[in-house]
Amino acid sequence: MGKKIKKEAEPPPKDVLPRNLQRLNTMGAAGNLYFDPLTIESKKVATVVLMLNSPEEEILAKACEAIYRFALKGEENKATLLELGAVEPLTKLLTHEDKIVRRNATMILGILASNNDVKKLLRELDVMSSVIAQLAPEEEVLIHEFATLCLANMSAEYTSKVQIYEHGGLEPLIRLLASPDPDVKKNSIECIYNLAQDFQCRAMLQELNAIPSILDLLKSEYPIIQLLALKTLGVITNDKEARAMLRDNQGVDHLIKVLETKELNDLHTEALSVMANCLEDMDTLVLIQQTGILKKLLSFAENSTIPDIQKNAAKAITKAAYDPEIRKLFHEQEVEKCLVALLGSENDGTKIAACQAISVMCENSGSKEFFNNQGIPQLIQLLKSDSEEVREAAALALANLTTCNTANVIAAAEADGIDPLINILSSNRDGAIANAATVLANMAMQEPLRVKMQNHDVMHALLGPLCSANTVVQSKAALMVATTACDVEARTELRNSGGLEPLVELLCSKNDEVRRHASWAVMVCANDELMAVELFRLGALDILEEINLSVSRKNKFSEAAYNKLLNNYLSLKYSLTGYLSSSNIINDGFYDYGRINPGTKLLPLKDLCLQEPSDLRAVLLVNSKSSDVSPPASMEDKSSDIGYGRSISSSSSLRRVSKEKTNTRSGSPTEDKLEPTSGRNTAVSKSTTKEKGSSLLKLHRRKFLLPPLGENSGHFDQPYSPPDALILNQKQQPPAGHLKVHPCAVVIVE
Repeated sequence: MGKKIKKEAEPPPKDVLPRNLQRLNTMGAAGNLYFDPLTIESKKVATVVLMLNSPEEEILAKACEAIYRFALKGEENKATLLELGAVEPLTKLLTHEDKIVRRNATMILGILASNNDVKKLLRELDVMSSVIAQLAPEEEVLIHEFATLCLANMSAEYTSKVQIYEHGGLEPLIRLLASPDPDVKKNSIECIYNLAQDFQCRAMLQELNAIPSILDLLKSEYPIIQLLALKTLGVITNDKEARAMLRDNQGVDHLIKVLETKELNDLHTEALSVMANCLEDMDTLVLIQQTGILKKLLSFAENSTIPDIQKNAAKAITKAAYDPEIRKLFHEQEVEKCLVALLGSENDGTKIAACQAISVMCENSGSKEFFNNQGIPQLIQLLKSDSEEVREAAALALANLTTCNTANVIAAAEADGIDPLINILSSNRDGAIANAATVLANMAMQEPLRVKMQNHDVMHALLGPLCSANTVVQSKAALMVATTACDVEARTELRNSGGLEPLVELLCSKNDEVRRHASWAVMVCANDELMAVELFRLGALDILEEINLSVSRKNKFSEAAYNKLLNNYLSLKYSLTGYLSSSNIINDGFYDYGRINPGTKLLPLKDLCLQEPSDLRAVLLVNSKSSDVSPPASMEDKSSDIGYGRSISSSSSLRRVSKEKTNTRSGSPTEDKLEPTSGRNTAVSKSTTKEKGSSLLKLHRRKFLLPPLGENSGHFDQPYSPPDALILNQKQQPPAGHLKVHPCAVVIVE
């Protein structure tokens, strides 16, 4: 069989198409061009989305209705509609001429606007003006409901808030608060609440007199509307003008009715928040006091069994009590009793709020006295709480109560507060440590309490706070050192526990308060020579000197610490300055190393004794104890002693000797050398005439062990200047002109 060839279809005659077109035109003119009603069933969402572009109102209405039911089923369906591109054609339908199409499109967008991606796209399409237009009074309630729902969903974003504000959305929203439909009210007040977070919107709400409309919502039978109204009032009344408007519109009475209604106990917390803002307004507070409402509030807070209500009541007192006049009024109303009662709550949040309120109220002297007998024992017990937040709040209240109040300090100590306070110094919360250190510093002002604190190993407990990275903790720890290290035992304990190193490091702090308190602590610690020597070894003197050279960094404590450090380390002061004050008393252990250059470390005496003999001038040591190293005096030594004794037999001759020595003495070639590596000036330490009693030669009843006088040993009638080197235990007499000097010569005081 042969292959079959498909026959091509013949084209229609040329005159057929024109005839058909003519027939269609004729039918159209007669009105018979349209199809009979056609029912279409589609189970594909994409097909329905395509129908949103139809020019027929009926198709648009039915497509929107189907999409609305689909969107109600969940977030996943909303995302699907977004992916299929349904949002943009829906926004265009908001301005459609047909009311049903416009209503259905508004309903869909109200539902879809809860999706974050949809909200983002709606902002980009700038549809806010079209949505706000749906709030017009002539529109039906259903459109109002879903248009306000769309705005409520979008108003959670800042950009959308700005768009609503700029397109005048606040005025129609406030008008709709009086709508008969509860859903419209709910959506409108929710949107207003979101907008009120912005200060510009709050100001506009006051201009539009929104507060009366919001107060009317408190009478609603729907708790969600009442709750949103109270939340909105809580935000708005942060502004002084809004509080005045609330007072003028009897807002306080509305709030009291809510608080007195037990069935509305789930609204009491928010009502108290609004009342807390009202208490900040002095005129409103006076009104509350005069009408007896304040007493009701305090009784309500004290007797409530709801922890959040008690907590918010305490917060309200705290917020208002920052004003001195309001504190005074609170004290007259015995607010302290309510706060003490709240300390016994089982809820930690309530305890913390009560402690914070006490810490503010004790700024009033009368309140501080009240808490002396009632409050401090309870706060001490809270220091032992398992909650670190509670311990911190209790320590804060005690810090304010004990500041500048000796009676409260003693009361805290008698309530056995020292031990728990010291334990808090090892807490993980910086605020708790700083507060506890403040209380302990206040206690340390009393000597008996300071002794008790030392018995609890307080100096060792300070090591952690001194090493803290928090500047507030550093400051309080340094202040505590300044108040507790007032005796030798405490300072010794601090040094042995390693507390001096971090204390000296705090001198380098960039924080002014830390640097000031650290300087104060160093000044206190430098009260004895051993501590002064240790602080010098750690570089405290150099740091203080650098601080005092800066106009912006120095303070009175840094200058006092520098002087105290020198005055309790006279050997260093003499080597640095070349003179001592008349108030500086030389004791055993003083030694004259000679002048040293600024920035040079002065070696301790034990280190100097270990050095090998050199050609530097001798170090003069004052030692009143008998020495076994003194060589037997030769006949020449005796004659020298006698001659020298004659020359300084009286104080007047001593002053004359010192004066002439200062004016006539010249150093030897060896003495004139400088030793750059040691920083020591080998020239003789000259006594200055700036202050009396500033020379080593001006020591009464001193006998110096001297080398032979040489050729001038018999001339006792001439003034004598002691040699710069005092030689002891020389094994061999060096050749003339090559005098070897031991670096640690001794001066014996009878």
